[in-house]
Parts: sequence; structure tokens; C-alpha cells
Amino acid sequence: MIKNKKLLIAGNWKMNGFKKNLSVISLLIKYIKLKKLKSSEILICPPNTLIDSFSNLAKRSKLLIGAQNCSENETGAFTGEVSPSMLKDSGAQAVILGHSERREHQEESNKLIHAKAKNSLKNDLLTIVCVGESLIQKKNQNTLRVIGEQLKKSLPDKINPNNLVIAYEPIWAIGSGLIPDNADIYKVHSFISNKLNSRYGNKSKKIKILYGGSVNKKNASSILSIKYVDGALVGGASLKFSDFKAILDFCN
Repeated sequence: MIKNKKLLIAGNWKMNGFKKNLSVISLLIKYIKLKKLKSSEILICPPNTLIDSFSNLAKRSKLLIGAQNCSENETGAFTGEVSPSMLKDSGAQAVILGHSERREHQEESNKLIHAKAKNSLKNDLLTIVCVGESLIQKKNQNTLRVIGEQLKKSLPDKINPNNLVIAYEPIWAIGSGLIPDNADIYKVHSFISNKLNSRYGNKSKKIKILYGGSVNKKNASSILSIKYVDGALVGGASLKFSDFKAILDFCN
């Protein structure tokens, strides 16, 4: 497998994980030291309560620790919110924005995600912006239109391409065990790559495009072999070291 970019394998722990999960991080750190990660990067995004302890454990390793959301505001009277600079203070190096669960359950709009991404990039966090279509949108053959609209309205004009990542996560595939076939994944990732090139020019060559949605040890090798797929955003399979390791082994 020859890729133009280092693969990024990101684990989104969602609202899972407690201090007992420190063992998973310790095993990942040992794995990274053994493999030396010449062709990939590994990122874990736990709940905010674990960022500080995970970051301390990973301090002398190449393991990246990130968050699952941030505020569009930097400081002020915003009860319960956490700004990008606060995430950095706790040790985070990255953040996931615009995940479909937040778009749906917290009713986050493209406009809001744009503001969050702008603030995150301003604070030099690796910013992963998620896009994806619903099952109804897919059945109505609106996948590319929906994703094009999300890219247009969720991404700021001024970017550092080294700090921007796009994650294609078809909503209907998340946690369902279903995934698009390889031809569909290629089609969407190629579309995203072309849209980024049209908007950002040569800078777009540095922007990674991940696939997410029921990625596991059985399908990872096939998915990661597809052109324009620069890594994976992994959900449940990242919570158990043996399952996550099986995905990582293909990259390293």
C-alpha cells in the first residue's frame, strides 16, 4: 500500500471510558514504541475527563490525544463549554468537530461548525471536521450534494492544511455494521479531494481525508487501501486494544 500522506488512525471514544481505561493507553504507547510509526499517526479522543491523564501518559510518546468537541467561543459566560485553548491546557492536540451525533442531537449547524473550526485552527489544534449523509439522503442520491454543502459551509476560508482533516462518515453506517462498498467510498473521497483542491489549491494536498463508520478489524485493510482514503475515524473498535491493534497492524 503506497500513500502520499501518513495515515491517521483516530479513535473516537464518545461517552465511554474511565480511568480504568488507562491500560489501553499504556498498551498503545508500548505498541507505538515497538512499531516506531513510520507510515501512520495514532490519535485517541476520549471524554474530556480523561484528556489530562491520558496526555500525561502519552507525553513522551508519539500518541496524540484529542477532544470530541470545542466551543466556538474563546472565553466568557458560556456555562458548560470548553474552548480550544482550554483543551490545549489539558493536553489535547486535536479535536473532532461536526460529528453526526452532535449535528443531530445538539442540532449543530454548518454555520456553528464553521465557527468552531475557525477557533480550533486559530489555536493550532488538529481539527477533524466530519461530513456525511443520512440513509434517506443516500437513497435519494443526494450524497454528493449534501457533502458538498457541508464542506462549503463548515470549513473556514483561512486554514493551515497541516491542521485540517476531513472525516467522511455516512450517518447510516455509524455503529450499524454497514459500510458503503469500496467504489462508493472512492467516489465520495475523490469528490471531497476535488472540492478541497478547488477551494484551497495546492494546500489541499496536505489535508487528510479519513473514512469513518463501522470501521473494524475485518474491513480496515480493504478500506485503507482505497485511493484518497488517508486514514480512519474508528468508534467502538478503538475501545478495546486487541481490536484497535488489528486495525493499526495493517498500517504499520
